[in-house]
Amino acid sequence: MPGTNSAFLTEALRTFRGYKTRTESAFSQLGPEDWFRLIDPEANSIAIIVKHIAGNMRSRWTDFLTSDGEKSNRDRDSEFVLDSSTTPEQVLLWWNQGWNLVFAAIEPLTAADLDRRVTIRGQQHTVLEAISRQMTHYAEHVGQIILLAKHFRGAEWKSLSIPKGQSAKLGVSAELTNRARRG
Repeated sequence: MPGTNSAFLTEALRTFRGYKTRTESAFSQLGPEDWFRLIDPEANSIAIIVKHIAGNMRSRWTDFLTSDGEKSNRDRDSEFVLDSSTTPEQVLLWWNQGWNLVFAAIEPLTAADLDRRVTIRGQQHTVLEAISRQMTHYAEHVGQIILLAKHFRGAEWKSLSIPKGQSAKLGVSAELTNRARRG
């Protein structure tokens, strides 16, 4: 299982880096007002989603192997409230601080560490389970952010993947590239 565990760690880091990069590509398309826009009164803005993700990251990844992932000093409810002076720059600071904690916790792990136990909200999980849990959680919020950014940009949105109607063109380009590589 060590080979599989090493592969899991590599893939988890690749996935987390992908989430970060894709979301930052969406951020780069936002206007200053877009960070704080709501699609309805009960919705969360991009800034609030980022504040929540950052709070979760701070709680889960600080002392990851040695303390409960739900820290006693976390005020989860406050993650869903913004101060009127919050700026996009502050939101990006939260974002980067959170990801720094994720990578600082995962990068030193070894394959053997994945079988260790950690606690989240008083419940035991293997390290592998805890990482998988966070991958799922962050994927949900990354999707929300990208959807909101795309919605706010409308026709100005620059696709983060294959644009509509371009699949066939991409497939042809990929096949030509593969043929050229094979010689």
